[in-house]
Order: sequence, then structure tokens, then C-alpha cells
Amino acid sequence: MKAFSISRLNKSDIDIIAPLIHELMGHKIQDDLLKERLNAMFDQNYECHGIYDDSNRKLIGIFGLWFAIRHYSGKTCEPDHVYIIPEYRSKGLGKWVFKWIFAYAKEKGCQTSELNSYVSNYPSHKFYLNNGYEILGYHFLKRF
Repeated sequence: MKAFSISRLNKSDIDIIAPLIHELMGHKIQDDLLKERLNAMFDQNYECHGIYDDSNRKLIGIFGLWFAIRHYSGKTCEPDHVYIIPEYRSKGLGKWVFKWIFAYAKEKGCQTSELNSYVSNYPSHKFYLNNGYEILGYHFLKRF
């Protein structure tokens, strides 16, 4: 596998984060609203990390991490909006990224990792199951 690296991104990097989240979500949210929400997220228990191709220092993916303590799982790390651009998929990079996430979460004292995946995103379900996650329930959302 080529050389890749992961670097933490900051609030000042929102302009490079937002386009990849738009690709992931199919541009279902207005750019200014997405950036406003990302800005607020950085003020919570949230981190964003970029995945780089070291051969050309190109940003090829991103993922967010939420940290929380839950009564049923202890300190947990929740990967969010994991996205790798299409030409870098199916090469083992996702597995490498999650190995990095798990090691990083353990360093931060986490005992578990949990995540949400869209119901229709079948490839991600297979990936997460193959990487040790188990399905425990449903995620519900009510809009106001």
C-alpha cells in the first residue's frame, strides 16, 4: 500500500472539510449551514482528521471523531462522516484508517467505539461488521 498519513484538522480548515462532506452527503445541505454547524461542532467534544496521500500531499478523505461517556459503553469514540474519495477506495485504506482510529481512541482512554450508518449504505454495513462492530439498535431522528 502507498504511504498515507492522518493529520488533525482545525476550525480554520472548514473550507477544505466542507467539500468532502458535501460529496459524502450528496450536497443535501447548504454550504453556509454546513460550515456554521461544523464551526459549532469544533467547540464540542469533536475532532476532524484528514487522510492524505503522502506521495503528493493530497487530501483524499476525512473523518470526524466524537468523544463521550455513555452509561452502557463507558468512554466511547464515535467516528462520523467517514469519507474517502472514490479513486482511493477498495485498496485497504478504510481498514487502515479504522485501525488508526481504534489505536487513537484507546490512547484517549476509550473502551468502545460506536457509529451510525445510513440504512441504505450497505457497503458500509459490511465494512463495519467486518471490522468488529455489531448492530445493537436503530438510530431515530425527529425533526422540529
